[in-house]
Amino acid sequence: MFKLNKAAKSMAVVLAVSALALTGCGRAATPAASSSGGAAGFAAGSLIGVALPQKTSENWVLAEKLFNDGLSQAGFKGDVQFANGGVSEQQNQISSMVTKGAKVIIVGAIDGAQLGTQLKQAKDAGATVIAYDRLLLNTPNVDYYVAYDNFKVGELQGQALLDGMKAKKPNGPYNIELFAGSPDDANSKVFFDGAMKVLQPKIDDGTLKVVSGQKTFPQAVTQGWKAENAQKRMDSLLVGSYSSASLDGVLSPNDTLARAIITSVKAAGKPIPTVTGQDSEVQSVKSIMAGEQYSTINKDTTALVNHAIDMVKGLQKGTKPEINDPTSYNNGVKVVPAYLLVPKIVTKANAAEQYANDKVLGPLTK
Repeated sequence: MFKLNKAAKSMAVVLAVSALALTGCGRAATPAASSSGGAAGFAAGSLIGVALPQKTSENWVLAEKLFNDGLSQAGFKGDVQFANGGVSEQQNQISSMVTKGAKVIIVGAIDGAQLGTQLKQAKDAGATVIAYDRLLLNTPNVDYYVAYDNFKVGELQGQALLDGMKAKKPNGPYNIELFAGSPDDANSKVFFDGAMKVLQPKIDDGTLKVVSGQKTFPQAVTQGWKAENAQKRMDSLLVGSYSSASLDGVLSPNDTLARAIITSVKAAGKPIPTVTGQDSEVQSVKSIMAGEQYSTINKDTTALVNHAIDMVKGLQKGTKPEINDPTSYNNGVKVVPAYLLVPKIVTKANAAEQYANDKVLGPLTK
């Protein structure tokens, strides 16, 4: 059962990526060894496992450092692992964390549908499982979900695409192309559906035209979130659909792919269209300030990691973590409580304000 709006996120995820959605908590103060996310507490200084995906973007690399530092400062023993070798490596890492006695395992999944066995091992051993940033799917063995509101991210990207094109050319119609993230990342469909909630009505009324005809999520995906895959597809689109037509805008789900798309357009000798992004990567912020990439999304990784660690602190003391969305997310097996942070759109016009307190990005906007 899905609640509309954020249900739209969850429902769309389920329909397109085989019963997708998110993860969550359980019942009241039951022992940590139970199947619920309630906890009787555990010893200070316990081991906390953090299973992260591949290093595909700056925010994941930053998360590694923040988890190591934050867990240590909070008095825990952190076991933070990247699964650069793929899904099987992440499965082995989670199993190892269980064997080592981790009391909480935080999972940023490579593929949220392929960890069921390992998550059951974790729950059987009494660990609490927190899904971090990405969905854990089709399993009852997940207690909480912490992320930015990813459907909102998509909506912001869709609106930014419209705003950016209008700023360049006040009146449509506009020729656009659509890119999505990796199909094994459940967030990819949520981003895409959020954007299409904004863009589809404009496609229907003729304001927007997807010249290639590639309008669906399966047609738009970028395997592995790899820049080379996005650049290759953009090369093909330009050759196949834009020998004479102009390209006004490209929906890109993140900054890495946005830069690859821009690289392709430049190599073809064509004007840079309005291109969206996400993650506030350094090179993309520079690109935005230079007037190339139009927008990104500010999703403060520090705030996200800090809330995940706050959840761990609460569990250690035997209290329930803070939740602000207890009902919207269904991972195909259970509805799970979530804590959602609010994403912010960033363009050249508001970058200085958005990054005013960021020691790395702030100076880039001066």
